[in-house]
Amino acid sequence: MENRGKEEKKKVVICISGMTGSGKSTVAKRLADKYGLGYFSGGNALRALAQEEGYASDVRGWWETSEGLNFLQQRMGNPAFDKKIDEKLLELAAEGNVVLDSWTMPWLLNKGFKVWLEASPQVRAKRLVTRDSISIEEALKALNEKDERTRQIYKGLYGFDLGHDLSPFNLVLATDELEPDDVFYAVCLVTDRLVFGEA
Repeated sequence: MENRGKEEKKKVVICISGMTGSGKSTVAKRLADKYGLGYFSGGNALRALAQEEGYASDVRGWWETSEGLNFLQQRMGNPAFDKKIDEKLLELAAEGNVVLDSWTMPWLLNKGFKVWLEASPQVRAKRLVTRDSISIEEALKALNEKDERTRQIYKGLYGFDLGHDLSPFNLVLATDELEPDDVFYAVCLVTDRLVFGEA
């Protein structure tokens, strides 16, 4: 963790976004650690809400399971889950000094440094195979279903087209040919310059 004056980073808000398997959570956590900022994951918060609803959402790769997809379906009929999380994210952004791992904040926030990590469905599916110990066919099917339902939720709630409209982002980084360390290094280079004003 680098030492930076509290005044310098007090109002820093960094949003990391990307479809499932793009590496956004890994990058967001590492950025929070590097710059001494707080970290909050919209996905983790939704999983906690799912647990309150009786889902066993505390297992690795839960979102891509049939139960995880059922919760997605439930969210499509009840926007209260997503709105509750987004209200919390907006509060944290107002306080500043935070990295937000979120699909919605790049569109809902007027401020902040916003990064989109772009990865093809094939590469994302391979990462899920490694992470969740499922077949490539299962991974692709789960990703396609999750992507489409998630896109519908946010299109209906807020009107933006997740994964297609990249207009809110300060940085769009194609990650298919990059190792995780390369992705992190590239994001840090731009963050240092545009957020912290370092040459």
